[in-house]
Amino acid sequence: MAGSSSVQPQFIASTGNRSFSNAPLIENSDPEQIIVPDRKSWKNLFAYMGPGFLVSIAYIDPGNFETDLQSGAQYKYELLWIILVASCAALIIQSLAANLGVVTGKHLAEHCRNEYPRIPNFILWVLAEIAIVACDIPEVIGTAFALNMLFKIPVWIGVLLTGLSTLVLLALQQYGVRKLELFIAFLVCTIAGCFFAELGYSKPDAKEVLKGLFVPQLKGNGAAGLAISLLGAMVMPHNLFLHSALVLSRKIPRSMHGIKDACRFYMIESGFALVLAFLINVSIISVSGAVCNSQNINAQDQENCKDLDLNKASFLLENVLGSWSSKLFAIALLASGQSSTITGTYAGQYVMQGFLDLRLTPWLRNFLTRSLAIVPSLIVAIIGGSSGAGKLIIIASMILSFELPFALIPLLKFTSSETKMGIHANSTTISGVTWVIGFLIMAINIYYLASSFIKILLHGHLKLVAAIFLGIFGFLGMAVYLAGVAYLVFRRNKEATHLVALTSENPQIANESGNAVVYSLPREDIACMQLPQRRSNANDL
Repeated sequence: MAGSSSVQPQFIASTGNRSFSNAPLIENSDPEQIIVPDRKSWKNLFAYMGPGFLVSIAYIDPGNFETDLQSGAQYKYELLWIILVASCAALIIQSLAANLGVVTGKHLAEHCRNEYPRIPNFILWVLAEIAIVACDIPEVIGTAFALNMLFKIPVWIGVLLTGLSTLVLLALQQYGVRKLELFIAFLVCTIAGCFFAELGYSKPDAKEVLKGLFVPQLKGNGAAGLAISLLGAMVMPHNLFLHSALVLSRKIPRSMHGIKDACRFYMIESGFALVLAFLINVSIISVSGAVCNSQNINAQDQENCKDLDLNKASFLLENVLGSWSSKLFAIALLASGQSSTITGTYAGQYVMQGFLDLRLTPWLRNFLTRSLAIVPSLIVAIIGGSSGAGKLIIIASMILSFELPFALIPLLKFTSSETKMGIHANSTTISGVTWVIGFLIMAINIYYLASSFIKILLHGHLKLVAAIFLGIFGFLGMAVYLAGVAYLVFRRNKEATHLVALTSENPQIANESGNAVVYSLPREDIACMQLPQRRSNANDL
């Protein structure tokens, strides 16, 4: 029975010093928790539904909105195939993150703390925190733009008002992870509904859309750069930490088939959520392409289409499709910004807990992260206005591209390692495919960063001396960056995960062979997100 906590072991209690502890992960386990029945049934899928929606938010955040709008405005439907390829790669990579958490009972940040020496671990933590702040900047600006579109609030005031989302997050946390997942799923569906309505009214050519999806092409001087931006905006580093932690919110059967079923069901539910995110991205590009190539567009709107951002898109939609279209876009943007705020806060909490074994109260964590994002956004909004805030989104996307290898490489190495994953390690085929995908994404992002830096040097109107010094420091920084990537790639894994209880049908064997203490308790840092749920309900799934 799923309700018999003494039958199925959940997690191995381990301290950070690679030894087992005789104390449970929490003092008292809540008898009312999310439990997956230990039986083979497709109905178990409903118990796993939820984390995928939180993860999918990163693929439809305001940063993705802006990149999609520019893609459709400049190249119509020609770059849709990039979204298809990126979504398939994202599903594979996110599934690896989920598998790591399910199999080992630890999330990615915790594995990094156990695996790497103190200095590299600290550097990885700093980079992860920078990535989370960089991810929060588009959310702040996107929400501010949405408030401006809906209520005519100045952008800089809107930036300040985004801090109130902390109160929304605090209100949600007391209801547990299930209610949070339902709320995020509602916001995702709201975004989808808004853009599907826009899609129906803008009426893009279906044949051209299908051709753009399945016929790869890169025409024009800026197509390659925009394609790289689309790819870079799809896979977010903080999402890998987040997904590997969110899967720990379920109490799964710790048997061979239980772990395999969990990995399979998490992949299915992630696939469903990412397909919805894929359709939203396709809709944004299609609407932008149809509107900017409309016959009744005026000269001013044609000029805006050449450099389309979130703010200009609102006026463009209003002029071409009507005022209601602009309101729908604003509602979708507001939903995107607020949902991204929630997932970003949880990612930050898991990153800090995992790398440093340090936990902050959620409101304090949210306040610190949001403050670091609000300060540059507010300064840019006051000085540069809406256009300056839009450019800050692009800079944040570049930072995320820079950060990606430092989360992706550890994930690929850990999930391919038998010392950590046991029999659940990636097969040779899966390892080959994921490493190829990983290297392609990293190569694209590195190329994007290097080409952008060279463009600044050549066309930035800098004085010769300044350009020389900037070039020297820039290329030295690039050398250090590549050295760090090489260190992660070629360093051998040393820390083994205790897998006896995770690969044995009999929990008694684990205790006898490994002298490990196994508990049927939820993770402490995940337990606070649990929604109390009666066991009878869990068994009825």
